[in-house]
Amino acid sequence: MIQHLVQRLQRLHREALGLNRRNHDYMIPFNPPQLVALVDNKLATKRALEERRLPVARTYAACAHFSQLRDLGERLRQFDDFVLKPARGAGGEGIVVVVQREQEQWLRPSGKRVSEQDLLAHAADILAGAFSLTQTTDEVFVEHRLQCHPDFEAFCVAGVPDVRIVVVHGVPILAMVRLPTRQSDGRANLHLGGIGVGVDFSSGCARHAVWEGRAIEQHPDTGAPLRELRVPCWGELLDISARCFDAVPLGYLGVDIVIDPHLGPCILELNARPGLAIQLANGKGLRPLLEALGGKRADPACTAAERVELGLSLHRSAG
Repeated sequence: MIQHLVQRLQRLHREALGLNRRNHDYMIPFNPPQLVALVDNKLATKRALEERRLPVARTYAACAHFSQLRDLGERLRQFDDFVLKPARGAGGEGIVVVVQREQEQWLRPSGKRVSEQDLLAHAADILAGAFSLTQTTDEVFVEHRLQCHPDFEAFCVAGVPDVRIVVVHGVPILAMVRLPTRQSDGRANLHLGGIGVGVDFSSGCARHAVWEGRAIEQHPDTGAPLRELRVPCWGELLDISARCFDAVPLGYLGVDIVIDPHLGPCILELNARPGLAIQLANGKGLRPLLEALGGKRADPACTAAERVELGLSLHRSAG
């Protein structure tokens, strides 16, 4: 077991894509600034995806000015559950998930109660740019709360998992499931305390998992064996991730998808700077896949299905 772990770490060290190489060899040359600016605005991204008939969560309300906060409060009273987000936030910062209404208050996934006043104060912080990538003014919006698919329930006590897929020139090449924990308060971001589960690309089955930078075998809250995790709708998720390139043609892109039990797969957001922890989650580096893709880059006229097949072929060749 120890020898196997050492071999895995040595392989990952050889194959890992580092931050500087990611930025200089892929993000800067592949991601035009105007498209990065589009993806950095979640509301604008949703509109671009909807134009391509890609599935996203319904937006209930949006607010761009402090003078609109009173109207926002009136809108919130109409819903028992929802998600309040900054349009230009990153890394899950500033997102408030509300799961249940209790008279004049709401419950967050952790069980903490919040009032309308609390939510509007948080919305005011968002408008002031407290969670913005550029620390400038922002917009706040409220959207439908996507729910946990039954296949993931054993691996969640709060919040909703999502599937992160790295897409390069429209070709999906690596994926992980991000699982929320009590520590992450319902959010799936790894740096907030979520779990990263690497996914076998051909099957959607779990292959490896990390939490707080270390390998784990069981979910810390539920005790469920993480190797038993299987991603439903796996082929559909690969197709959706490839089609995102047709809506927003960033050359190096992270696509986050939630599988809702009623709506099916819905795109949570796109990311022009997808983190590198996906490599730890998979025990597999990005460099060999990117280098192999470099000589087999998809023709711009390729369909999404053809680009998915190219991504699968990279993994078959790697063995």
